[in-house]
Amino acid sequence: MWVVITLVATVFQIVRTSEQHRLRRLLDVNEAGYVRFVFAMPVAVAIAAVEMSTGDGVRGFEPAFAGWVALAGISQVVATVALLQSFRVRDFAVGTVYAKTEVVFVALASGLFLAEPLGWLGWLGAVICMAGVAWLAAGDRWREVLDGGIDPAVGFGLIAGAGFALASVGIRGASSGLTGASFDRSIVTVAAMLVLQTVVQGIVLARSSTSSVRRVAGAWRAALPVALLSLGGSAAWAWAMTLENAAKVRTLGQLEIVLAFAIGVIVHRERHRLGEYVASAVAVAGIVLLVVS
Repeated sequence: MWVVITLVATVFQIVRTSEQHRLRRLLDVNEAGYVRFVFAMPVAVAIAAVEMSTGDGVRGFEPAFAGWVALAGISQVVATVALLQSFRVRDFAVGTVYAKTEVVFVALASGLFLAEPLGWLGWLGAVICMAGVAWLAAGDRWREVLDGGIDPAVGFGLIAGAGFALASVGIRGASSGLTGASFDRSIVTVAAMLVLQTVVQGIVLARSSTSSVRRVAGAWRAALPVALLSLGGSAAWAWAMTLENAAKVRTLGQLEIVLAFAIGVIVHRERHRLGEYVASAVAVAGIVLLVVS
């Protein structure tokens, strides 16, 4: 079941990313990012409230729940900012390649903080998947990417990878600290994260000289679909991580970039080099190996 839910989350994320690009005509990067939190939060809280008041709901909270939520929420915001900064310093390919170290970081963090290490076959699959996805992101620019040395973009990309990994581990830890049905635990975790992120990011925007909460509110019609898609993706990610090791879920989620590549070829009739097809095959092979493990 976790495999199906992860694939659903991946589709939500692809569509949300596509829709979010349209917001860039109305909002800057920080404002467009805030849309994901501020408009999704009331819906998530309402769903969580319904789940808590009907049926079994969530019957118990561990004290560590708040700490895990804080780790997940703050790490996700920091990772997103670092990734965007990496894109600004260099470009999309460089930032994406180094951010994909998330696969290894989340496997390490799951073993260290959650006592959920991968077996050797799972590690092999995760590393192969990361190599394939990084290869696909770099294209024929490997020399340029690797020659970055102490380039700040490399550091920002690694921070992004580590941040997204900690966010995944935080979600897994938070939902595992609840008692109840898996979906109930996941939606309560997502709602708590969104409340935190809405407040933190809202304070940042309020203190910014270039971004504005008012502009975000004025663009609510265009922003609402993005927020709902983001909520659907976040809920699915959290549900999958409630059911299974976060490292497995995030590795399978790397299928996103392969699907984006496939959509470009099939739908948009884009032409690609042989190496890009090989890279896609390597990434899928790593994913299959990890799932089989």
